[in-house]
Amino acid sequence: MRRMSTTPKRDAPPSPPRSRWTPREAELLAITLRLLQQHGYEGLTVEAVATEAKSSKATVYKRWPTKGDLVVAAFIEGTRVFAIAPRTGSLREDLLKVGAQVCRDAREHASTVRAVLTEISRNPAMNAAIQDEFVRPRKLIMDEILEAAIQRGEIDTAVVNDELFDLLPAYLTFRALVPGDPPTVEAVRMLVDDVLMPALTVNTRSASAGTSRADLE
Repeated sequence: MRRMSTTPKRDAPPSPPRSRWTPREAELLAITLRLLQQHGYEGLTVEAVATEAKSSKATVYKRWPTKGDLVVAAFIEGTRVFAIAPRTGSLREDLLKVGAQVCRDAREHASTVRAVLTEISRNPAMNAAIQDEFVRPRKLIMDEILEAAIQRGEIDTAVVNDELFDLLPAYLTFRALVPGDPPTVEAVRMLVDDVLMPALTVNTRSASAGTSRADLE
């Protein structure tokens, strides 16, 4: 089971994450991202980025020593989101809201993800960076939702596992990557109501049923 994150204090809303890059660096990364979406990883060249940005290859390489470093930085900068776990007070409603956000996020960044998929599979450093900076922050949102549901008594800790955790974002992202078959609101609802909620609340329902039978006896 994935270790749950500590629920942050909610005294004040957190500030949006700031870019780590200077305005000029951010401009170079934006150009890289656009060319990456147009030409894919193999078709992207540092020379093309430098030419488009009216810079020199030496300047680009000084900041990002390899094309892989440049692409990772562009990917992460271009897919940065200001994500806060929903706080509806209901696990089902929280999951529905997260599913809707995943759909929007996946559709917006589908072309970028497609452009790097092949390279991720053969570039361990790129895969590690994207897992750490793109996937992990989004997973922490689900951690917070499930932890809140446990504290409210909606679910039991024992039912939380990586397979169930990954089902919602992984499936919706996959659907977004398939041309002509984007995820829908109905797909989110079916995943939540027919798969996740039954699986996550199975122990709670069993305990309630046992208590009811005992009361009848």
